[in-house]
Amino acid sequence: MLNAGSTAWVLASAALVMLMTPGLAFFYGGMVRSKSVLNMLMMNFMCLAIVGVLWCLYGFSLAFGNDAFGGLIGGGAYLGLGNAFPDGSQYITGTSSGDGIPIYAFAMFQLMFAIITPALISGAVPERIKFWSWGLFVVLWSTIVYFPVAHWVFAFDGYTGETGGWIANQLKALDFAGGTAVHINAGAAGLALALVLGKRRGWPRDPGRPHSLPFVLLGASLLWFGWYGFNAGSALGANSNAAIAFTTTTLATCAATIGWLVVEQFRDGKPTTLGAASGAVAGLVAITPACAFVNPLGGLAVGFIAGAVCALCVSIKFKLGFDDSLDVVAVHLIGGLIGTILIGFFGTNSLNTAGANGLFYGGGFDQLWRQLVAAVAVLLYSFILTSIIALLIKSTVGFRVSDEEEAAGIDESQHAESGYDYSGLSGGGNHSLLGAGATGSATPATPREGAPR
Repeated sequence: MLNAGSTAWVLASAALVMLMTPGLAFFYGGMVRSKSVLNMLMMNFMCLAIVGVLWCLYGFSLAFGNDAFGGLIGGGAYLGLGNAFPDGSQYITGTSSGDGIPIYAFAMFQLMFAIITPALISGAVPERIKFWSWGLFVVLWSTIVYFPVAHWVFAFDGYTGETGGWIANQLKALDFAGGTAVHINAGAAGLALALVLGKRRGWPRDPGRPHSLPFVLLGASLLWFGWYGFNAGSALGANSNAAIAFTTTTLATCAATIGWLVVEQFRDGKPTTLGAASGAVAGLVAITPACAFVNPLGGLAVGFIAGAVCALCVSIKFKLGFDDSLDVVAVHLIGGLIGTILIGFFGTNSLNTAGANGLFYGGGFDQLWRQLVAAVAVLLYSFILTSIIALLIKSTVGFRVSDEEEAAGIDESQHAESGYDYSGLSGGGNHSLLGAGATGSATPATPREGAPR
């Protein structure tokens, strides 16, 4: 039976999650150099266009069609977003509250997850990728990696098909809104892509510096706002689970921001704007799988742990020598792992009977091992398949721009545009001030090794 309130909430949540991709573009765009900002924005924006088409043609069917092979991939019943249901109209969540929403509302909500996941990967490899090679990567990665993993994690038995994916139904690992399918998936892919493509010219001697910290904070704020649709919208109804997820998402993000800044204060002597934005995103990442499975105090704990640990992990790339430019590994891979695994400790079914009690609530190790298996399985699958895809593109059409194009700025070589035009400015003090503010020469000194980027 159609529930108008739940349908309205899911449609609004889909719009909120859509906003996260432009928000991510600004978050990442502010962290790159001014001569690469347009390309960074475009890499994210094109995910909207490319994945939207794939989702209609076959993506939704592969992710949410009736299982075709051992819980690994959906069938072809919904190709072209047709033949959605026997009655042609609605998707039933299976909850006791009777939240029924149209199949197309659910399809559009899940589309936004499919869009932002490859966009997250772009932060690992900015300033050095050919634009159309990135487009090809998004096509192949979404098809081979994201759609199957979405089936594993999000396709529950009896929802859109009779049989769903193995993580959700056989393993019974808990992931409310995508800690595995989105964040561990994207983080592992970002690591693989950074290793295959190699370092930027001059890194780590010249790690680059954010050209616009206001962009970064604006992007983080848009992400925080949109994340309420991401997490609370995953309840698929205007119900108590949505309220729980909304509450823990807020608390975890607040705690993670504090956790990151505390680490910065002790490590670097100063709390930074970039650290506050990064800490908020780390908290949002970590609470995503756990948001409806922990209580408010659990949300605070998950957030603070994630903020502090992710802040410490930004130094990993310098110690191991891989150029994960915008810390996709430290924030999304590590944050996703923290949130997924901590369900095994802080999980409780006191607020949500679909959850499970973790170690701290009398559940023993049963849920913990399930969470570990799900996290490791997605990590390995994404890392291995992404490496193969990246090597294939690198050896055929090529992946990196030339050294000359990278030095001059990727915006000019790939888009024949620049993010900032000063041709109309006259000489003198105003020209110097405006130019410095826009190009980044007025930004803080080059980040210390291990400082957030």
